[in-house]
Formats: sequence, C-alpha cells, structure tokens
Amino acid sequence: MSALNRRNFIKTSVLGTVAASTIPTLYAFGNSDEPIKKEASVALTTGDNRADLAFRALQPFAKEIRHAIGNRQVVLKPNNVLNNVPLTSTHVDTLEGILEFLKSIKKLDNVIIAESCANGATLDGFDNYGYFRLINKYPVKLVDLDQQPYSLLHVFDEKDFRPHPMRMSSVLLNPDSYIVSVARMKTHDRVLATLSLKNIVFGAPIKDAGFTWTSQRKAGSKSDKSIGHGSGFRGINFNLYELSKQLHPNLALIDGFEGMEGNGPNSGTPVDHRVCVVSTDWLAADRVGIELMGIDFAKVGYLNFCNQTGMGVGDLNKIEIIGETLAKHIRQYKLSDNIEKQLVWMNPVTY
Repeated sequence: MSALNRRNFIKTSVLGTVAASTIPTLYAFGNSDEPIKKEASVALTTGDNRADLAFRALQPFAKEIRHAIGNRQVVLKPNNVLNNVPLTSTHVDTLEGILEFLKSIKKLDNVIIAESCANGATLDGFDNYGYFRLINKYPVKLVDLDQQPYSLLHVFDEKDFRPHPMRMSSVLLNPDSYIVSVARMKTHDRVLATLSLKNIVFGAPIKDAGFTWTSQRKAGSKSDKSIGHGSGFRGINFNLYELSKQLHPNLALIDGFEGMEGNGPNSGTPVDHRVCVVSTDWLAADRVGIELMGIDFAKVGYLNFCNQTGMGVGDLNKIEIIGETLAKHIRQYKLSDNIEKQLVWMNPVTY
C-alpha cells in the first residue's frame, strides 16, 4: 500500500461505515408499475490504487462480514492460474487491501492465503508475485493447497456421460472456512469469463508435487484440474454449476483494476479498467462483473444455470449497486477468438 497509510485507511473506514449505515432500501421498476425489491448489494469502487479500491469496496459489508467470520478461519483464495505471468494472477496490493480491512474489523488472527497454481509450484508463484512480504507485515500464512488434505468429488464428462472422480481441496470444502474469492476480471476461452465462482471451483482441484506444464514434469505426476472441464463446452459449464453447490465463496471480490481481454485466462491482453467489485452474494458480484465487461449475461452458461436454480441473485434489476454508477464504468472487453465454439452450450444436443 505504497500510496496509503494507516491513517488514510481509518479515515476511509469511518466514512464508509457512515455511508453504509445511511443506505436506504431501494426499489427498481420493471415493465409494470410494481416495484422490484433489491435482494442483494454489490459495492463498486474505482480509483488509482488497488489496495484502496479493495478496502473501500469491502467497507459497506464490514458488520456482516465480521459476524459471518465468527471463529472461522479466513481463506483468501487468489486466482493464480500461472505462477509466472502477473497479468493472469491476483495482485499483491489487492490482498494487502483485504488484510487491512480484516485488521480494521479485528479478524486478522486466523487468516491464510491459499492457492494451487495450474502450471507448476504454487509457492513459486507466491514468490514471483511478492506475497512473501505480506507475512512479514501481517499474521497470515501462505498455503499450497496441493500439500493439504483433499476429498473426492465427481464430475460429468461429455465423452462418456459418466461420473469421474476429482481430488478437491478439503480446505475450500471445509464449512469452517470463510472463503474469500480474490478474483481477477478476465475473459475465458471456454466459459466467456472467469470471475469469483470459477476461481473457487477450479482452484480446488489439486495436482501432484512435481507436476508442471514443462518438460521438467516429475515422472508419473498428474493434475486433476483438467478433469472438471468435462471434455467440452457443455461439460465445463455444467460442472461449474454442479460443483458450485459445494464450492463457492462466502465473500466475492473481483479486481478489475487491470483486467484481461481476448484469449484469457492465460494469453489475453490488459484492460486499464480501474474498478473493484465486492459482494457477500457471489452470483450478484459475478453478474455485475459480467456487466462491467460488456458481456451478454445470457451467453455465460454456468452463471445462468446458477441463476435459474436460485444459487444467488443474478437479476441485475434486483441488485443494489453501492458506490459508483455501474453504467459509467462498463467497458467492451474483447472476447476469445473461439467465442462461437464456446456458445455451443446454448444449442440443443443432436445425436
């Protein structure tokens, strides 16, 4: 938090608390004259400092978050798909803003930052992205989920229509964990966009020690991450939806300070967006994130499935936006080159 000091945070905290306490119950009007009651709240902040954006976006939910954490362990789950490409991964300043927030609500005594990078050693990613400096400043632990216990869950595969076992992190499945998805706003080459839910669901599959995407892979080592993709665009959308029943964040934070467009989540290009989204309703957060990216929500399969089955609030008319005006910060993110193939999930299956 190079541009901010503790005094700035305290000042922001007080102002945020006052603002949150004065938010009225709002209604929106649809096609009829009947008011639509807001069922979820999403904070939207913008600015020039990642840590400050995260801190301010969390502040309206301070009382709710503090109560929900209780005595549970707080698990900050960054989105480090690759351990050596900063644009694909959660920035250390975003994590610091969250840690300062947890400090302000006196919930910093039992916090871990936990991840399983897809392409190689997780701790290498923590080192490359500067996470180790956090443990020198805060009482937080860095955890490699690949080295922790796991449980077996089963997912669908398009090729044989049978359940397949997948090793999933017990840390993220533990009901005594308060899961915070610290996602990055990115397009995706299989499900259009990756936001707070996908960060948790597909961050949970683990891999063996020594597994990498390079020729240096340890003989016999494997990763379970590809299993959840279900061998196709229908499979991955259904598996994300199905697994969300057991794997979803308690708190969603989406860092759009610098998003990724095009061939995400690994090979896209940066978007200077400078926004941050927070909600205790992860679906509402992802819905607002999709809107900010200028993506048609109807085309995002897994989020539509979750919306249709009441996993959260996906109707934008029923979401109260706290802070910035949503319409002023919408950008048109370029989608992946294979977008037409991704949309096959919308078509009937033919035999």
